[in-house]
Amino acid sequence: MLLRHYKPFWHTVAAAIRSRDGRIWTGIHLGTTVGRLSVCAEAVALGRAVMEGDGTIGTAVAMRHPKPDEDDRNRAVVSPCGACREMIFDYSPAALVILPTPGGLVKLPIRELLPLPYRR
Repeated sequence: MLLRHYKPFWHTVAAAIRSRDGRIWTGIHLGTTVGRLSVCAEAVALGRAVMEGDGTIGTAVAMRHPKPDEDDRNRAVVSPCGACREMIFDYSPAALVILPTPGGLVKLPIRELLPLPYRR
């Protein structure tokens, strides 16, 4: 999916969410020329899980494609942005997120990434 939707010089991220019932939902970052109108890949994947499945998040992961002018040409797992951390926590406070670390990929509870979530 990431390669199929790759656009040079655009922010290209794909995400996958495994719901608690084991189904997998994917999404692609919807980039726009007006940055604040963009929609993260995790939000697209969660929207599909809500519309087509049970709306839960067991595990989430996102992967980024490098831009042509970047030295590192490897696709890589990336951490969710702050807004996506809040969204994942809102829908599934017990969700796990796959993250890159210097020692390799790890799976951590979303609570560890968001120790002080926003509350109304």
